[in-house]
Amino acid sequence: FVCFVCLCISRLSFLRFPPLFNPKQRSVMSIMEYNGAAMVAMVGKDCVAIAADTRLGSQAQTVSCDFEKIFQMGPKLFVGLPGLATDVLTVSQRLKFKLNMYKLREEREIEPEPLVNLISSLLYEKRFGPYFVEPIVAGLDANNTPFVASTDLIGCPNCPDDFVVGGTSSEQLYGMCESLYKPDMEPDELFEVVSQALMNAFDRDALAGWGGIVHIIEKDKITTRRLKTRMD
Repeated sequence: FVCFVCLCISRLSFLRFPPLFNPKQRSVMSIMEYNGAAMVAMVGKDCVAIAADTRLGSQAQTVSCDFEKIFQMGPKLFVGLPGLATDVLTVSQRLKFKLNMYKLREEREIEPEPLVNLISSLLYEKRFGPYFVEPIVAGLDANNTPFVASTDLIGCPNCPDDFVVGGTSSEQLYGMCESLYKPDMEPDELFEVVSQALMNAFDRDALAGWGGIVHIIEKDKITTRRLKTRMD
């Protein structure tokens, strides 16, 4: 028995066990988290809301607090682009180009669902070197029915009936939206719910925040409000 124990110890001595804590070892950050973002779109009664923070950061360093992440793509249609800031600008410009071509060819405005398919195709064709954005679409269709959807960075669509979230604050936003959401909210109540969900989510995320913007889309008007939030 003693010989067996000695043999086991001698064999184990050749193995190298990593230390529990190595101060020289740095954690690797996902490129999707480099600039930070918090974004949510939510359905109401004959209306829909999309909101985002306005921070542009370089990891923990804040560069700007008025960076636009939501872009209007039609009279009642918006696209939000959380992700890497350079790809946010590139994808927004490519989308506007494709929408202009669509309007010239079809002689009509694009609907929310075809826009999701267009975005999905745009992202999937770059799947081997993808754009690092996860778009969120919010708007009203031809029948003024609210529509929200999101995709991942290679274009896989997700079209729920209630809300979608994106950015580095996704986990916090899911918790807030599941707690506060209820069906058939009027525009004023929808604004309050979306604003509270957004602010309470990015208050718990060091990579997002520094102000917010909310768009409420109704069949006859679009209301845009800016949120003044903590700047620390």
